Amino acid sequence: MFDTKTEVPSFSPYQVSEGEEYMSEKQLEHFRHILLQWKKNLMAEVEQTMHHLQDDAANFADPNDRATQEEGLTIELRARDRERKLIKKIDESMKTIDRSEYGFCEGCGDEIGLRRLEVRPTAMKCIDCKTRDEVREKHLAG
Repeated sequence: MFDTKTEVPSFSPYQVSEGEEYMSEKQLEHFRHILLQWKKNLMAEVEQTMHHLQDDAANFADPNDRATQEEGLTIELRARDRERKLIKKIDESMKTIDRSEYGFCEGCGDEIGLRRLEVRPTAMKCIDCKTRDEVREKHLAG
């Protein structure tokens, strides 16, 4: 009930053809398919949560039972909030595909890389820029 579908759906890794340009139409279609399937899975989870919330609206007389139910719902809603944010990132990634900007780092403009995008299709930065951002955040927090 509380398991989330935040993992990227399974797919066959993209096989680059000899001489194929980075972010060719075939590659963009590959990632469009992954993103759409992922969003579909997440939306199904949202729908399931809505039904679950409607079905479990019972008021328990026992305070312990009521507290257990509320804690479970809180955990489920927190997971769905993470999924809502992920859906927003998926939508943003789809827009970059439509603008032919997908796969290029928003920090430095370099290629993010096919394998990194297959692991994290919503990545907007190359590994170097992302690592630099994380180091900076850690430094500012500490």
